Amino acid sequence: MTVRIGRRALACGLAAVVAFFGPLDLTAAADAQQPSSPRRIGVLLAVYSPESEEAKAFRQGLQDAGYVEGRDVIIEWRWANGEYARVPEQVADLVQRKVDVIVVDSTVAAQAAKRSTSTIPIVTHVADPVGSGLVANLAHPGGNVTGLSIMMAELSGKRLQLLKEAIPRLTRVSVLWNPDTPFHAKVIESLKAAPSLSIDLNFVSARTPEELGPAFSASGRARAQALYVIGGPFFNAHRTTLSKLALEARLPGIYGAKQFVDAGGLMSYGTDSRVSFRRSAGYVNKILKGVKPGDLPIEQPTKFELVVNLKTAKALGITIPESILLQADEVIR
Repeated sequence: MTVRIGRRALACGLAAVVAFFGPLDLTAAADAQQPSSPRRIGVLLAVYSPESEEAKAFRQGLQDAGYVEGRDVIIEWRWANGEYARVPEQVADLVQRKVDVIVVDSTVAAQAAKRSTSTIPIVTHVADPVGSGLVANLAHPGGNVTGLSIMMAELSGKRLQLLKEAIPRLTRVSVLWNPDTPFHAKVIESLKAAPSLSIDLNFVSARTPEELGPAFSASGRARAQALYVIGGPFFNAHRTTLSKLALEARLPGIYGAKQFVDAGGLMSYGTDSRVSFRRSAGYVNKILKGVKPGDLPIEQPTKFELVVNLKTAKALGITIPESILLQADEVIR
């Protein structure tokens, strides 16, 4: 049997429903179907640029975790380009914007972020998280800071050893450092405590671009035969100038990051920063899902890369031993 309901009866029925439940809120129903607002990630870069391979690796890490930029997350990029004075202002801006997490690429930025907020989680990529006062210990950071260590001081002796192996006749090395970079003093202590390798170390410093030239002049007066550059945001920003000055001074150099060798430096030994930044995205993912940063152990690298620039070696009149080339992860010819 077919039951037919007239328009008038239907209208009366709807009116009864409205009278009983109240008017239908179609706007609320539509809003309920919309996805939640994107989470905001503040990325403060003092070393690398937002267009760098490291930034691309971080974005890729977020994609691997299932995030779509613009839909799930919005990244607030800030770039100091090695200028330490700009960092506090950039941190304050990110804190004011109430980002959900702050990612930093240097000790300078990490310390500024920690001073500015005790509530916003901070994911670091720094040389010495414990020694710089960022965390209590690596296994249980506590507070609002976690992330990765690049073990800058721990690798200092190994870099010196590789430099000696590449240039066996080496007896005098000039160490370039920046007193304004927090962890440089600890690296100097590590170098002084490293096995002598029959090498005399001469320490020269530079805080500004104008001081780079005089630092190389001081190395010349000390009759240095090679250069050891302690990495950091300022030197990274001026790596092309450093490589040029080293070549002009006939100083083969070793660095902590591949970018220096790409710019014309002789050798580098350290972590692959692209891998570290990709892993940083994993920390961000866990934090956005509710894990407290203080409960996430600081990760230390297990793989390091040696990069050699044979073009620079040829320009300096140096023959790199086969033992070094066999160890190298990348050789620029």
